[in-house]
Amino acid sequence: MRKISCLLLITFSFYGFAQDDELLELLESEQAQSQGYVSATFKSTRVINGHSIETRSNGVLEFIISHRFGTLNSGYDEFFGLDFSTIRLGLEYGLTDNLNIGIGRSSFDKVVDGFLKYRFVRQSDNFPFTATAFTSFARKTVEQLGLEGADRNAYTAQVLIARKFNSNFSFQVAPSVIQRNLVATTEDDNLLIAIGLGARYKVSNRIAIVTEYYPQLSNKSAQFQNAFAVGVDIETGGHVFQLHFTNATQMNERGFIGETTDNFWDGDIHYGFNITRVFDLKPNKS
Repeated sequence: MRKISCLLLITFSFYGFAQDDELLELLESEQAQSQGYVSATFKSTRVINGHSIETRSNGVLEFIISHRFGTLNSGYDEFFGLDFSTIRLGLEYGLTDNLNIGIGRSSFDKVVDGFLKYRFVRQSDNFPFTATAFTSFARKTVEQLGLEGADRNAYTAQVLIARKFNSNFSFQVAPSVIQRNLVATTEDDNLLIAIGLGARYKVSNRIAIVTEYYPQLSNKSAQFQNAFAVGVDIETGGHVFQLHFTNATQMNERGFIGETTDNFWDGDIHYGFNITRVFDLKPNKS
């Protein structure tokens, strides 16, 4: 119960800052419209587990808290998964409106990750989609027998391509390549290829349904499953609370794309959420 109380405290404390961020969101939207760009293809830098095409503006720092609990089918003894949780804390910063950097640390395998993200084209009145290049590095720092040196490392490259078809519906495709220096079995390819699919449908001014699927195209052993997730985005000014169900526990590309072991369709479903808070660090101009 202490865990639940802490989570509620965090949620309501973050909600208190929502109105402060409405002006920031409004300015970003107006800037996009003045240049003929489409804005808010997705309302967060994440679809659910994976990144979206969105980037934070120049001088904006984002703090993101991500939680994944145990499986719902673990039963009452495990409080239907709430007795177990993994967490990732991340910081992301806009070097420019189109170029972001980020770092994060996950409790699962004590993974430390960092990334670069560059939006190189934007959907506009004259162009049909937005495309963002993404690359990341992840290193497992957990003490584990046989896991030494560069074997701990993995590298990811993605091209995120999305179109906002109308004010309600957006769709994203994410061709993904992950180089894993060490894999679980000889059946698994070190070079993993996957295609991420993500969609968002807005059902009201504040609520949207989101879903995400990452089928692997490379050889994989039977223990690994394709990551699937479905959830709800709740907008509160400058915040998006993402509440979702997924079979993935890890929150970095190597983990949720390539190392998901639970089967969503067999009931191995994890409840999870992402909470973001943005800070405008640009100096005020008088």
